[in-house]
Amino acid sequence: MTNKVLFCKKNVFTGLLLLAINLLHFNYTTKAQTAAKPLSVLQQSFLDLRFGMFIHFNIPTYGGHDWPDPNLSPKVFNPKKLNCEQWADAAKSAGMTYGCLTTKHHSGFCIWPTKTTPYSVSSSDFNRDVVKEYVNAFRKKGLKVFLYYSILDTHHNIRPGWFNKNQQQFIKNQLTELLTNYGEISGLIIDGWDAPWSRISYETISFQEIYSHIKSLQPNCLVMDHNAAKYPAEFLFYSDIKLYEQNAGQIISRETNLIPAEAGLPININWFWKKTSPSEVVKSAKFIVEENLIPLNKAHCNFILNVAPNTDGLIDDNAIVELKKIGQLWKHTGPAEKLPFYQVPIVASNLAKHQRTNSSWSEDMEISDRAVDDDFSTTWVPSSFIKEPHLDIIFSKPTLINSIGIAEYAYNNGKPFVSKLQTYKLQYWTGKNWQDLKSQNETSRVRVINFRTVSTTKVRLKINSYQPGLSISELMVYHNK
Repeated sequence: MTNKVLFCKKNVFTGLLLLAINLLHFNYTTKAQTAAKPLSVLQQSFLDLRFGMFIHFNIPTYGGHDWPDPNLSPKVFNPKKLNCEQWADAAKSAGMTYGCLTTKHHSGFCIWPTKTTPYSVSSSDFNRDVVKEYVNAFRKKGLKVFLYYSILDTHHNIRPGWFNKNQQQFIKNQLTELLTNYGEISGLIIDGWDAPWSRISYETISFQEIYSHIKSLQPNCLVMDHNAAKYPAEFLFYSDIKLYEQNAGQIISRETNLIPAEAGLPININWFWKKTSPSEVVKSAKFIVEENLIPLNKAHCNFILNVAPNTDGLIDDNAIVELKKIGQLWKHTGPAEKLPFYQVPIVASNLAKHQRTNSSWSEDMEISDRAVDDDFSTTWVPSSFIKEPHLDIIFSKPTLINSIGIAEYAYNNGKPFVSKLQTYKLQYWTGKNWQDLKSQNETSRVRVINFRTVSTTKVRLKINSYQPGLSISELMVYHNK
């Protein structure tokens, strides 16, 4: 065997060895990058982003309404000049750090080639993967990638009166595609779930199951649900980040907010593009920066501005011009102010919802049932004649619990909230007597008390002292895993 052959074999061996080492290093690096980070770190990193672009682009772009006919033909979706790099350039010009694209809105059309339904880009003449083009374009410009996904789906009848056992898996299959085919997704904004207008409860479509599924695929993906229309602002109910749709009347307190939040507005009148959009007077850069971006950032709140592409798949000139003006008025100032404390989100079902209740005498019609009706606008009010009132929740069978939430009703008329619940005990029934659980002297409107897991058939809120006018809007019980 010649030296030349030996030399070639040696080089081949060395090359294969280096390739193997590099592959091992790549696998190790990839695993290291996807290792789960503490939620508190992810929340703070989200606030550090400060400003992002919401991109409402889907079949409603062609339907004339934000909620179009759910049987609109896929053929109408045909953005012949689609240019996601134009979107990314526009975001960069405004100083934005991330984008969020509507992969599926309420009418059920998927702008990626999903295997779960023919109602997608695969059935259109366009037949390109919009999600893929979006994530590639934004990453190329150094922008983080978020996705939007609607639970409410009027095409596939994921809505009241039509629920069936296959829908949960259908949703999980779609989320699996979105969270395994497009690299790292920093956050998933979910919509159409347990809101007054969608009426899909977190039990009908299990929030805990979907949340766990998302985290199993991408542990560092923030799960962000649009539920501020229903759930109080003081606590993270079913969301890693508290979301506010400002033009729907969901207004964050810029003076008192202490939890990680995001608030959004469209730069146009509507979320999706309309024929009038190119000629509209868009929201001004001055308004966006001085009345939203800067003050919201000071309130532990990220700001997301919606910019809707047109039927060609391009952002209109009037929006492009204003985005550049935003970038001239505002510059990213570095990390956001640190959150004052870390709050563990509630992800489990409320076991107290619609359960039997019992209580000491109530004030007129404000009876105990109203504290478990899943409505934060109704209340149980203890009678003013009772010195030490109590409220019981009764389960039909032994139930595991480890967390109890108390929400007071806020009759503040714009004034700072002052709790009327002074001292109290939380108790559970052992089968023979009432046993005290952990209590804590918080004064916030919503307080959640965690304790070791116990099995019980009854829980009690025993009030030792309170001020006149105490109103309990909800008494909640969880087994929060």
